[in-house]
Order: sequence, then C-alpha cells, then structure tokens
Amino acid sequence: MGRRTRWAAAFVAAGLLACAAPAVGAQAASSAQRIDLKVLVVDDGGPSVAAIVNELDLTGTPYTRVSLSDASRPVINAAFLSGTDSAGRAEARYQAVVLPNNAPFPAGSAEMTALQSYEAQFGVRQVDAYTYAQPAVGLNWAANPGYIGALDGMQGTVTSAGLGGSFRYLKGSVPFEDNDPNVVESYGYLATPLATQAAGASFTPLVTMPIPNGGGAQGVLAGEYDHSGVSELVLTFAYNQYQQQYRLLARGIVDWMTQGIHLGYDRNYFAMHIDDVFLPDDRWSSTAKCTPGDAASACQGTPAASEIRMTPADVTYAQQWEKANNFTFDFLFNGGGSDDATQNGTVDDPLTDSLLQNKSSFRWVDHTYDHPFLGCVQNTTTVPWSCTTDASGATQWVDQQTIEDAIGNNVAWAARHGLSIDSSELVTGEHSGLKTLPQQPVDNPNLAPALAAEGVKWTGSDHSREPDQRAVGGSTLTVPRFPMNVYYNAGKVADEVDEYNWLYTAGAQGGSGICTANPATTTCLPAPLDASTGYSSYVVPLESRIDLGHILGDNPDPHYAHQSNLSEDRILYPVLNSLFATYGQLMASNTPMVNLRESAIGAELQQRSTWQSAVAAGNVTAYRVGSTVTVQAPAGVQVPVTMPTGTVQPGLLGLVSTPAGTAYAGELSGWLTPKLLQSAVTLTLNAAGTPAAAQTTATTTKTATAVAPSTVKPYQPASVARQVPLTPSGVAHLPHSGK
Repeated sequence: MGRRTRWAAAFVAAGLLACAAPAVGAQAASSAQRIDLKVLVVDDGGPSVAAIVNELDLTGTPYTRVSLSDASRPVINAAFLSGTDSAGRAEARYQAVVLPNNAPFPAGSAEMTALQSYEAQFGVRQVDAYTYAQPAVGLNWAANPGYIGALDGMQGTVTSAGLGGSFRYLKGSVPFEDNDPNVVESYGYLATPLATQAAGASFTPLVTMPIPNGGGAQGVLAGEYDHSGVSELVLTFAYNQYQQQYRLLARGIVDWMTQGIHLGYDRNYFAMHIDDVFLPDDRWSSTAKCTPGDAASACQGTPAASEIRMTPADVTYAQQWEKANNFTFDFLFNGGGSDDATQNGTVDDPLTDSLLQNKSSFRWVDHTYDHPFLGCVQNTTTVPWSCTTDASGATQWVDQQTIEDAIGNNVAWAARHGLSIDSSELVTGEHSGLKTLPQQPVDNPNLAPALAAEGVKWTGSDHSREPDQRAVGGSTLTVPRFPMNVYYNAGKVADEVDEYNWLYTAGAQGGSGICTANPATTTCLPAPLDASTGYSSYVVPLESRIDLGHILGDNPDPHYAHQSNLSEDRILYPVLNSLFATYGQLMASNTPMVNLRESAIGAELQQRSTWQSAVAAGNVTAYRVGSTVTVQAPAGVQVPVTMPTGTVQPGLLGLVSTPAGTAYAGELSGWLTPKLLQSAVTLTLNAAGTPAAAQTTATTTKTATAVAPSTVKPYQPASVARQVPLTPSGVAHLPHSGK
C-alpha cells in the first residue's frame, strides 16, 4: 500500500470514527446532559394550544402531544420526562413544554411538580399558552391599573427586550385585528408586573399594550417570568392560528421556548404569478352578469364579447413597480397570443415587442401555447359546462398528443424568442387536465404521461380546490396556487366591484345568491359594495390581509392573478401596494419576503413532506449536548434546522466548517444533509448561542404567596374558540372559476 493510499485509508477511517463519536466540542463526560430536540405539548383542546401546534407543524418542529381529556393519556412524571441515554448521560426527552395555562393540573398536582422539577433540572422553558394576569405568574391582578376585555383594534408593542431577543424579526408593532365590529375577536388581561417579586424571581415584559384609562401604564401581553430555576413565557391574550397578532408572534414563541435551537425551517414567502401573458382575457359584462367570449361562461352570445390585453405602457409600469419593491413577477406566458397578434410574424405587435425587449425583467413560466382546456372534452352547450361522453357514457378526454403539443410548442416558442425558462415548470390553462369538481372528479388519464414525456416536474394547481401538493403520475408534483379575488375578467375597478357584488350578495340585494346557497363556504356581504369606493375600502384591504396571512403562515404557495389585472385600471397594484406597505411596517429588514420561482416552491413542499413523514415514522433522532447538536435522519432526507447566529456545521476532522444555513430573522436556518463521510448532521453552537448549563439537581419552584386563589378563568370569545378564518364577517373565497 503506497503512502497516498495509506493516508487516504486513515483519513476515511478517522472520518467514520468521527461519525460515531461525539463531534469536536461535545461534552463527552457521562454526566453531561442530553436535551432531545422535541417539544412536549399538554393540550386542553383550546385554540391557543392548537395555534402553537399549528406553528410547529408548519415549520416541521417535532413534538409530542398529551391530551388532558384523554383518559388513557400517559402520566407526566419524572420517568415520562427524562431518563438516561446509552452513553450514561441524563436525558431530557423534551427541549420545551407548552401548557394551556400556568397551572392546568389541580392544586398540589404531582404532575405539575414533576414538570417544574424537570424544567429546573434541564433548563427547559415553558409556554403558558393563555392565562390571566395574577401574582402566580409575576403579574399584578388586572386592576388599578389593569384591563380585562376585548382587545380588538388595539395596538401591541414589542419591548426592547423582545426586539433584542426572540422577537428580533419584528419592527415593534403588533396590531390586533378588528375585522367585524359586531364580534369580539380577541380578549385579554392587561396588568403590570409585580413591583416586588418572590425571592429570586423576575418578570421581563416582551410585548405590551397601553392599559385603557391606565394613566400611561403598559399592560403585559407576553412576558418572561423567571423563578426558582424555571422560565415561563406568559401570554395573557386569547388567539387562534389565523389571527394576525398571533401569526406575528408565532415565530418568536417557538424561538423563545427552544432558546433558538430547534428543528424546523420558517420563511415569509410571496410569489406573484401573472397568467395569460401575450393573450387577451375576456371581459365581465355588468349587464349580463357573465363573461361573453368565455366558452365556459353562462353568456350565450349577448352582449358582444370584449377583451382586455396589456399594453407597452403596462409593461413599463410593471418594471417600475418591481424595481421600487425589489420584487420579480412570474409571467406565465402563452406564445400563441403573440403569434395571433402578429399574424405569425407578418404584422407588428407593440406588446410583444415591449415584453421581448424587457424579457430579463421577469421570470417566465410555460402556460401552454394557446391556453387549451386539457381535461375532458368540454360540452359548453350546458350551463355549467359538462364532460362530453360517448354512446356508452364514457368520458371523452383530450388526447396525450394534444397535451404534449400545448406544452412543447410553448417551450419551442420561448426558445425562438430568447425567453429564459425552466422547462420542468408548467401551469396549464385553468389548471386543466387536473381533476375539476364537480364536472371532472379525476385527472385526465392522458395528463401524467404527457407531463412525463415533456419533462415537467412541477405543475400548478388551484389551492382553493387542492390545497396540498400531490403526485400526478410518477414524475410530476403539483404546486398549489392561491387564487386572488382580483378577477381574470376585470381590468377596470367598476367591473371588479360589479362581479364581486354579484358573487357575494344575496339575490334580494341584486346578487347571484351563490353565497346564500353555500353558507359553509362563504357569507354574503351585508350590502353591495359602492361602485366607486368599494374596491379600495373593502376588497383591497381584505385581499391584502388574506395574502399577509399566507405570508406569515410560512406558506410558500404562490398567488396568482392575470395580465388583465396589470392593464387598464391596473387593479392588482393597490392590493400589492397595501400588502407590501403593511409588511414593511411590521417586519424588520432581517426578515424580507422570499420570492421563489415555481420549481423552488415545489422542491420546498416536497422537502417538507419527506421530512414530516420521517418524523411521523419515528425515524429522526435529534439532541443537544452542550454546544453540539446532532440530528440523525434517514439517508436522503434533508434536515430543517434553525440555530443561533454563528452556528456551524463542521466537516470531516474539523477541516471544513460551513454556516448552519443562511441568515434570516436574526438567526440561521436551512435544509442540511450530513457532510462527506458523516452519517448525521452535526452542528456546533458558538458560546453566545449555547444555553447556560442547567442545574444538575431538581429545584422546588415557588410562586408568590399571600394572595387569594383566583376565581377568574381565562375567557375565550366565541370567534376565537371557533377559529374563525381571517376574514371580516366570515367572508371567504369561493372556489375559483377563472382562467
């Protein structure tokens, strides 16, 4: 064996040994504590705990849920919470604890005592998901000064301690929604910290709100109560997973309880797809209450069809808007629209010229050559349309070659005109080919083989019909897209409002009555919107708020509108301007919107699904020992991590170290895989990011005494308990029927 070969063999052997032994910087002594990276959730069935669980689910943070209403639930005792691992180390099985309130067990409960002793021994933090202000959590009673009641429309503020800690991704403002003046949407207990805490205890306000008639005093909405070796995050307001005030704080709640060290990955995503570029879109008729020219519309030829199509001035405006907002539109194009306008190159089309001259300003996605319907063969003589059947009653399907041509001809058009595209991406016209209820309950059986033949890995679907990613055949996955209530058949504000009123008002008010017929889906507007002011005063803020909810909900699914909405009155921009302005007011510069293209969004969804399946199957082991984090997952599964700034992933023998992800929201996060010749993801925290060593013996916790037991119970307003979605008066999107 030559010297080079012997050296390489020794290098490999050392590398394999490094995979099995604690990494550099790990506490190797058997007395060192091991903290498993999993959250314990004690669930009372209320919306506040459900909201925190939702955040854990969204980000991919593992947890164990214990339901207090389950008669067969495990007893929470020392044996349940901790043990000794195979290396002889004391093992904490949970890195954080979520309780529905500060004392969910009966007074003197052995389970509460076990939890407090466990938290003190291992330095594990506790979240009180919703409790009332009381001395037992370091607060005065909510009186003199204090407030108990609705918080709708009030303004919370992150304190300097919060901004310097787990809520560093916010600018400071935490507005509480007031979507319906007739409904109490949130409720809380505002009080000040005790002037004199129990011996050794302290209270640090993290989010506060001015106490009404409190002489300028700030009441606590969220604060850290440290006492006898235990740290509690005290939350004194009711919330659910949909409400903006919770969504703003959700990331920080998880970051606080895990001390910034946890599995999971969280970004604020926003992508804007503009469909039908180069094509015209048919215009809504305010007189006929339908869309003439649209084959699937109820219109039967009257009034005459009218079309909406962008102009070069609209292209220039789109560029300017992108530059001003540091954002890129995804233009979903149909090359056939250009060929029709130029009569296959024999005449000039100013729109085509403008778009091609400025093609580098936008991302381009194949939307098929001429926007055909690629599902069943439509029978448009019925209202609504139906699937054509043969004499035996079998559904007639658009054939595979037609689908391939619709995809491939557009790719070829892009190549001829120098458009840079990713041919693995596709959105079919109307998401056709995929199942469309109620008319077409299954995919066109010719769709999957056509997608495979054309190399399509990602195809857009309608989130209002199919919110989850799914496979189409063996080689393609869907990318669900959020429809916006900015309609494809509207270029002018007047048309948008007219159609909105038609959909969302009862028949007695001149509407279609669709909302009356489908009360489980949507609720009628109390009155039609004003034709001149209704769009700006109602539709724009509502749509902006809905879209912001998606962004704050760690949802990468793109939103979509149409080229018609960038033309004439350019009705999409007011929604986007409102959305971007609100986001800029709320979020710190370290937490920008993440603007991904379709293929990257699809890959993100796929990674999440793979990770969540591995966690659900119990195939992930993750823990921290001192400053070293180790995550073992099945081969090929990428690991989502969120870590303090300065955390690195060491390479073989410590020769190569890389950051543990990329900077976002004041920390590092990313999808990681083991380094060369390593079988686990191993991370090293820096000194600043390593939690202080916990006590090695249990500590009996103490709370403030000499106060009467409270007879007040946290109040849950009905709107929170029912988890009403983020819309005024319950108004929600109707299933999308546009192009």
